[in-house]
Amino acid sequence: MNSELAPIGRGFVTRLRAVARATVYAAYGAWLGLVAILSLTVGLLVAVLWFLRVGRPLVLPALGWLRGLTDAERRRLRRLGHAVDAPARLDGGPEEQVMDPATRRELGWLLVHGTAGLLLGAIVLQLLLIAVHDLTYPLWWSEVGAGERTLLNGLVPANSPESARWGPVIGLAALVLWFVGTPRLLAWQARPGLALLGPVPGTDLTARVAELTATRAAALDAHAIELRRIERALHDGAQNRVVGVAVLIGAARREVDRDPERAHEILARAQDTTEEALAELRAVVRSILPPVLEDRGLEGALGALAADCAVPCTISIHVPVRCPASVEATAYFVVAESLTNVARHSAARHAEVEVRLVAGTLRVRVADDGRGGADPAAGSGLAGIIRRVEALDGTARLTSPPGGPTELEVELPCGS
Repeated sequence: MNSELAPIGRGFVTRLRAVARATVYAAYGAWLGLVAILSLTVGLLVAVLWFLRVGRPLVLPALGWLRGLTDAERRRLRRLGHAVDAPARLDGGPEEQVMDPATRRELGWLLVHGTAGLLLGAIVLQLLLIAVHDLTYPLWWSEVGAGERTLLNGLVPANSPESARWGPVIGLAALVLWFVGTPRLLAWQARPGLALLGPVPGTDLTARVAELTATRAAALDAHAIELRRIERALHDGAQNRVVGVAVLIGAARREVDRDPERAHEILARAQDTTEEALAELRAVVRSILPPVLEDRGLEGALGALAADCAVPCTISIHVPVRCPASVEATAYFVVAESLTNVARHSAARHAEVEVRLVAGTLRVRVADDGRGGADPAAGSGLAGIIRRVEALDGTARLTSPPGGPTELEVELPCGS
């Protein structure tokens, strides 16, 4: 019986976490909506001053604020699993930038999100507050003044023990609505940003072509570097071992008739050298495409890396389906190299790995509580991580202020 109920309990906990996460993002969206509506009033004032020919110096700072606010919404949407790229913008003075289609679309988002987005976020928060207030109302209603004895956010007076008993009923209804409706309300809140904050339809794709050209060049460079690494590993390691085996076998053949015992010793050394060569070959193969990925999948492979890390490491993986082999290999490389850096350079007490597959993008986050100051130019392997990620048209963001903490976030598109 317990085994039958366990999946239900886990499903409820997973759903509760998703609703709580949606509540946080809806509240953040409501805060952005409040800032948007205030910014809209300031923007109208700037427009009036510009029309009166005295507000031209204020236009560019106002547009900079608008872009900062819309960039914050884009980051929120990306956290929610939506791929939202910033639009290409026109260069020029205030007049050209105001007439830019991307700017007009952002102003439209400012109006819609400052009203509807703020309202939807407020509804989510109100449902949660009503649930907490009314569920507990019978416990404390007699301790407050008569003017504060109300239910349903002040809409229903409740001054008697009989009316106070309606509190749990109303609170439970609000809790159910919050639990069921919050993800849908959050999706509605995100729609204006998805419709208006991406690239302008029909715009020139020159910038994207240039980006893909650079990505292709990075992929070729990464491929060449990987081939050189494999060649060095084979030449300096396994090849020398095999040459040594050949020399030892030749010496053993010459000693067979003259000194059989000596020949056996040489053959034993040849066997040891052969085993060392095999171990180095396996290491090279694992660096190309780790067999553990094929045998245990990404979750098992990364779990093994976390278990072997010298620094205590917690790992959270939610990848319900297999990703392309190149994506899994890159994610494995990112985590392996990052945990190696944590163990060698960070002086951290704890590390954390989080991997999520969201909207066709594999997101990898590696964080530690070490001393920070990580620099891709310092030769710690971070430059190699960035090159390998960019070769798959992915992105890598490193945050590592002096004193820590350090956080590396990688996004790898998985294709269709």
